Parts: sequence; C-alpha cells; structure tokens
Amino acid sequence: MNDIEPHVPVHRGRAIVHLLRHGEVENPTGVLYGRLPDFHLSERGRAMAERLGEHLADADLTHLRCSPLERAQETMAPVSAQHPDLQVVTDDRVVESANLLQGRVMSAKKSALRDPRMWWLLRNPTRPSWGEPYTEIVVRMRAAILDSAIAADGHEALIVSHQLPIWMARCDAVGRRLVHDPRRRQCTLASLTSMTVIDGRVVNVAYSEPAVDLLPAKGKGRQFVAGA
Repeated sequence: MNDIEPHVPVHRGRAIVHLLRHGEVENPTGVLYGRLPDFHLSERGRAMAERLGEHLADADLTHLRCSPLERAQETMAPVSAQHPDLQVVTDDRVVESANLLQGRVMSAKKSALRDPRMWWLLRNPTRPSWGEPYTEIVVRMRAAILDSAIAADGHEALIVSHQLPIWMARCDAVGRRLVHDPRRRQCTLASLTSMTVIDGRVVNVAYSEPAVDLLPAKGKGRQFVAGA
C-alpha cells in the first residue's frame, strides 16, 4: 500500500484512522448538493448518526476531525457526545469535492445530464472535467489522514467526510486507479473505511457498515448518491 505522505510532518508510530461517510440527507428533489449550505440529515440520517455514536462509544478514539458541511457535523455530533473530552477539529481538507453540476437536479428523468448543454462538462472523465481533479482530492485527504494519525498516535482517530473524498483516499491507499464508475464505490451512507497507518504508511484498509439495516432499499447494492 502507498505512503500517505512522503514529506514532513513525519509519522513514526501506529494509529487507526476511521473515515466515516455522513448519514442520509433530506433531499426529496434529488439535487446534487455538493458543498451547498443548508442540506441537513433526514430523520433516517439522524438515526444512522445515533447508530454510529453507539457503535463507536467504546472505540479508542483520541482525535475527531470533520468536514465543515452540516450533514457531516450532524453525523459527528452523536459520536462526539460519547467522547465529550475530545474537541472536534473542523477541517476543510475533508470537505465534499467541488462539482460544476452542484445545485442541479440529478434524479432519474429530471436529471440535468439529459440536457445536451451539460454534455461538455462530461468531456473528460479521467480528470474529471465536471469537478475537482481526483489527484487534488487525494492530496488533501492524504494530508488530513496523516495529521489525524499523528494526533491519535497509538490510538484511533475518526474523520467524518463524504463519499468521493473517502473513496479517493481508499483508492490511493490500495493503489487502485482513481478513474472509476461512481455506481461501484464501496462507500454507503454511514459506512466506515478504516485505515491502519504505521510510520506514515497505510498498511491495511477495512470496510464496515454499522447502519446497513437503516439504508433505504434503493441504496442497498448501489453506493452512488448525488452530492453525497
């Protein structure tokens, strides 16, 4: 697996860094909400967050880090309540990826992608042309994971982030190509991607779904949700 950061700060130790995707968002119109404000967890999403709080109550967490977006902060809240001695670090480096389709409806027959005027944005799926370059997402996630590993040396850290940044971090860690089919990401709502970091290098990646029974039926077996 890959070194997560080839230069300073240097990590000499062992830590487990959990990457938690936020819970379900209230989004009845299917908007790709991206970094837009005022998108909050749904009732189901709040239940997912409570489940994660219970699941991580006895974890050896010594560091908490979170995206600034509301859905991530709301997912972190029950975990933070279980670890009241820990301060939550808000970190822009783990925020959702930038996307030029943000704010457009992406659901089924109403999808903005049916509009030929949008097709130019899809001209280069390897970069991708419609949003933040995959390589730039990897760089910022690497740095945040490394900082978290250093802060939690000998223990565990939790980062609440979003589907694409988490998936990019995982692909980077295991040496997988960054270009991918979004529908094939293994990163469901409220899932945990757990990285064991030793001396600045990810040596193991594990994946779990503590709230799998709370996933909406349409989400089971398909991981892509617009703007997640």
